[in-house]
Amino acid sequence: MNLDRRRLLESAAAVGAASLAPRLAFADAPAGPPVATVRPVTETLHGVTVTDPYRWMETPSDPEWKPYLMGQNAYARSVLAKIPHREDLQAKIGHVSGLVAAVNALQPAGGLIFTEIRPAGANTFKLYVRDGLGGQDRLLFDPDTLATAGSHYSLDYWFASPDGRFVAIGSSPAGSENSVLRFLETASGKMLPEALDRAQWGAVSWTPDGQSVFLNRLKEGTKHGDPDHYLDSVCWLHRLNTDPEMDVKVLAKGMYPDVPMNDIDTPVVFAQVGSDSAFGVVQSGVQNEIRLYISPLGAAMAGKPVWTPVCGLEDAVVGAALMDHGIYLLSHKDASRYRIVKTTEAHPAFAGGADAVAQGPGVLKAIGTARDGLYVQSLEAGLGQVFRLTATGERTELKLPYPGTVSTLATDPLADGCWFLLESWVKPAVLCRGGPDGVVTLTDIIPKPSIDVSGYESHEVQVTARDGTLVPLSIISAKGTPKNGHAPLYLQAYGSYGLDIDPAFGPRVLPWLDLGGVYAVAHVRGGGELGEDWHKAGQKLTKPNTWHDCIDCAEYLIHEGWTSRAKLAVEGTSAGGIMIGRFLTERPELLAVAIVRVGDSNALRFQFMEAGPANIPEFGSILDEDGFKGLREMDALSHVKDGAKYPAILLTTGVNDPRVAPWEPGKFTARLQAATGSGKPVILRVETDAGHGIGSTRKQRDDETGDTYAFILWQTGDPRFQPGA
Repeated sequence: MNLDRRRLLESAAAVGAASLAPRLAFADAPAGPPVATVRPVTETLHGVTVTDPYRWMETPSDPEWKPYLMGQNAYARSVLAKIPHREDLQAKIGHVSGLVAAVNALQPAGGLIFTEIRPAGANTFKLYVRDGLGGQDRLLFDPDTLATAGSHYSLDYWFASPDGRFVAIGSSPAGSENSVLRFLETASGKMLPEALDRAQWGAVSWTPDGQSVFLNRLKEGTKHGDPDHYLDSVCWLHRLNTDPEMDVKVLAKGMYPDVPMNDIDTPVVFAQVGSDSAFGVVQSGVQNEIRLYISPLGAAMAGKPVWTPVCGLEDAVVGAALMDHGIYLLSHKDASRYRIVKTTEAHPAFAGGADAVAQGPGVLKAIGTARDGLYVQSLEAGLGQVFRLTATGERTELKLPYPGTVSTLATDPLADGCWFLLESWVKPAVLCRGGPDGVVTLTDIIPKPSIDVSGYESHEVQVTARDGTLVPLSIISAKGTPKNGHAPLYLQAYGSYGLDIDPAFGPRVLPWLDLGGVYAVAHVRGGGELGEDWHKAGQKLTKPNTWHDCIDCAEYLIHEGWTSRAKLAVEGTSAGGIMIGRFLTERPELLAVAIVRVGDSNALRFQFMEAGPANIPEFGSILDEDGFKGLREMDALSHVKDGAKYPAILLTTGVNDPRVAPWEPGKFTARLQAATGSGKPVILRVETDAGHGIGSTRKQRDDETGDTYAFILWQTGDPRFQPGA
């Protein structure tokens, strides 16, 4: 059992939706964007009057909604199509991204190595297996075989059984994340007959015998777009080769008085080979902290678990692992950078545990059980580390071949060692194997791309924010880029859920740098780069720190000559839409371009879309006064001012987005277009075969990146990208 609550959330930061819509000829281009009808809805919340001019957009069946959304897309495509060299730039981005083989996940099981890889030149991630490190990869599952005309399929998640005989696979169409769970036999590559729908999020765990899985399913009858879509889900036990109607209910709201649950809670059960215990996990929406219970495995499989508490929310546990009947709990209780508390299956309570690893200078990020010990991933000053901890407390540091970011830690309870990815801003990822002796081997599972990275460099600096806090800032550029204020600069920030933007090699950034651009990442408060205190300092009532940190980093970059106001573009994606939405409404004169990618911009209405209730633990609820106060400050839509001179703005959305409903960017686009006094373009790029960006194809990401770069270069005055040039 290697449970990592934060890893389940990281997919929320995965981005890059793009379109398969046909290109518009200039003759078909609309003269302007559609003007949205204003139908104001006014309400009083905690004594404050709030007016929403576009509440009608929240109703997908409204006859004006689809024409408005598609009209915005047609206009955006026509504007982008007029930018010279845009298609050439997309082709360059596609070429360099196609040189890289990307690994999304790895699992050793039964002497086999399973990998989720997008091979060089491929468009989607696929599942492969090889017999040991020296074996040859064999294709097990290709989502392209499920694709239909005009719509692609994605591999959402997968888990091999402990003996490697079977693989549980979740896949979905068009970026919807509406996963259907199927089971594949490794030896033959054949699918078993059953298919289980409503199996989102990848909350699947095999039983030790490899013949059954615990899985979470959404309630029957729910559908995409329902405000209660993710509420009241249920954990079941499914036995292979049986009718899902015969599945055994194991954990759900109201089943056990000693396991209280709310409607936003997600119940999950995990088991591990070598243990006779089952672990029940209650996840409260997007909240990182979990409640954990233990039961005899046989009782849980029979649908009659006897739950004993391990930890509650007050214990601040975000991950767990089992080794030699010891339960290892990753917690930030009294330890912002995390510690590991050890209890036992016989005496599981957190309160009776002791520190197996005390808080240190680095932030502990993940733990995993191997036969020879517990492997621990940490982050310090932007650099990854891994060490092994034995059951007797002996610690062995793994010797990394070069400084970089560690991610995707993978272990097998039946085998020694660990696996992980190592990379940096300017070094492509390599898949490493760490041995019990601390020696790290660079494997050939990811071929080295034929990309010369010697001409690029990165800088890590600390920016003093307005309140004196030091904010980490990463800057990536071509070597020798002059600091004369003339370079276009692409600044990104996120700052939510305690998630990091760690140094990672992004091939799509290289064409931007080759054009003379600079790329920067502000590691703002609300993220997890510096531990839980950093997260809490950008959450709910402290959320303004998130966009203020980014604003302060932008001013630093301008002051240091990396760019100028006329050359600065700032991007926020998903929950990062709060950051960029409030940046551009608070300091519109500071930047030339704002990129709002599938972004939250209407925080006051966020809890009323399908993913909204689950996000209350992170952002708050308008139903209580402090929650309303915080959300009102985050709400970019209500901070738009008529006549303000806003920068050029590119917004994006996906028709099938289950995380940020398209009406959020739809509303924000309409309000900005009606209000701006600058005359600069405000466009909404819509994806018809995508959702939040999770599961988007490589070409979709390439094309969107090309559109984004071209839009920025046009609006920052690059002569090569000016219409008529």
